[in-house]
Amino acid sequence: MSDERAVPRGLPRLGLGTRKVRAAAPATDGRPEQWRTTPDSIVAWAWYVNGIRQDVDDLGTAISRAKVDDGFLWLGLKDPTNDDMAHFARQFDLHPLAIEDAVEGHTRSKLEVFDDNTLFMVISTIAYVEHDQLTETAEVVSTGQIMVFVGSNFVLTVRRGEQSPLQNLRASLEQRPKFLSRGPHIVLYAVLDSVVDDYQQVVADMEEDLNEIEEAVFAPRGTNELGQVYQLKREIIEFRRALTPLALPLTHLASRSMPGIPAKAQAYFREVADHHTEIREAVASFDDVLTNLLQAGLARLSMKDNQDMRKISAAVAILAVPTTLGAIWGMNFEYMPELGWRYSYFVVLGVMLTTMVFLFIAFRRNKWL
Repeated sequence: MSDERAVPRGLPRLGLGTRKVRAAAPATDGRPEQWRTTPDSIVAWAWYVNGIRQDVDDLGTAISRAKVDDGFLWLGLKDPTNDDMAHFARQFDLHPLAIEDAVEGHTRSKLEVFDDNTLFMVISTIAYVEHDQLTETAEVVSTGQIMVFVGSNFVLTVRRGEQSPLQNLRASLEQRPKFLSRGPHIVLYAVLDSVVDDYQQVVADMEEDLNEIEEAVFAPRGTNELGQVYQLKREIIEFRRALTPLALPLTHLASRSMPGIPAKAQAYFREVADHHTEIREAVASFDDVLTNLLQAGLARLSMKDNQDMRKISAAVAILAVPTTLGAIWGMNFEYMPELGWRYSYFVVLGVMLTTMVFLFIAFRRNKWL
């Protein structure tokens, strides 16, 4: 039975790690002085033949062997410098434009082919930021990038940000040498699969926040939670900016002929694309729910304001009775009706009280008070 259809989802993902790699011995191959030791940006590297990690003393030897022998080299970098990338550009014949993106970072996911033999892919990464409670200023997601160079005999992964580390992903692939032996494109698939799995986890975490906000908005004093609705909506917009551009590169990998990616491997990328589509739909639904929550909250706020205005208007109407009568009989003209009547004061007070009680009952029945 072919191992082609036995690829489990959810490959472990915890980071390339900080494992020290053995420094290269003093070189005689013309390398600059600063390359006679391993750059700090390198966090993991290995040369694989038939999917099995080979015991090689230094990175320079591994690069040389990968160029002339079977197998491929997988080199992982974290926040490389210009000098680091310039060196590896010479080693692997990488395009200057791709190197610029790897050094400076790129905000959108994309897929490019250079010199008809090297794939370069930028993958936006997302991580959920844990918080005790969602406030108007809380950060919900953080973003980063993984840049992947795929050649015939090498894979170069460049990670920026702390999201989607790759150490356990590498360990998981090394435990499945038959699958890894298919070539460098398997690493690209595994990285994409891991990143999309991270997207799914962020969606699950954000859904919990959304449920909490929904309950808070419809609570008796829920209008006070509208700031949280707006904050989460902003974070979802940031999520969509990282998520949406990846759709087209995944479609190309799943349906078009690409250098270094066999036709049989397109099924794996189609699977990732399907999961990516599900996540996009879920995030879009979150955005719609938050929009409706915001509108509902504003409607409740407007209704509350109307109720307050009704109460104020009713109170003004009730207080207008004694104010009006007091103003009329307080003018103290000499010839006014009832001024000389002995019981005028008590009659007027009775009229005031009766009218005010009548208005109070009327407003109460109409739910103005």
